[in-house]
Amino acid sequence: MPPIPVTHHLLVPRTARYFTQGEIEGAAEVWFVLHGYGMLAAGLLRWFEPALRPGRLLVAPEALSRSYFEEKGARRVGASWMTKEDRDAEIEDYVRYLSTLEEQIRLGVGGTPRVEVHAFSQGTATACRWVAFGRPRVDRLVLWCGAVPPDLPLDRYGAALMAAGLTLATGSNDPFIPQEEVDREQARLAAAGLLPVVHRFAGGHRVDAALLKDLSQEAA
Repeated sequence: MPPIPVTHHLLVPRTARYFTQGEIEGAAEVWFVLHGYGMLAAGLLRWFEPALRPGRLLVAPEALSRSYFEEKGARRVGASWMTKEDRDAEIEDYVRYLSTLEEQIRLGVGGTPRVEVHAFSQGTATACRWVAFGRPRVDRLVLWCGAVPPDLPLDRYGAALMAAGLTLATGSNDPFIPQEEVDREQARLAAAGLLPVVHRFAGGHRVDAALLKDLSQEAA
């Protein structure tokens, strides 16, 4: 019988890509926007254009793992934050990446800007883990069409999520997240003492422009 393979890990430097819109130096607000599965950061950034205003900087980090996706008979490139394979190492990698990026942006901005994190679909789990493990200073955490990851211990990290202004934004016709699943998620959070702000919009699996404008004005 051959010997059992032994798993090893090696921490290596690599190049991460991110996009910004707005002036970095002196920004009064910074919004980090995290894309969903199979998306690219620039594509999500276009969804957030209704939130642009003077003094607000949008930062869209792109996940470290890219792949080809088949769509309508054509191949396109998309990115993913993680898979179930070697998941703990991937989580550590993206938390480290996002925290490094946040530090760089803060140095470029100067001062103490108001910070929001908006995450869509798969990005919502990424955002929650970053807030829980990386502990960035966040004034509002908005989960669009997603949820707090079920494996994140709420008794240990729930307070960090609430301190970050946990907010849920869900579509009434989301084909991936039916209403009963949304209700179960709210009940799970409530059982752990977490009462996030909840916004419902008429629509599917997307960032709703009208609600985004409302949230943008609240932050202004």
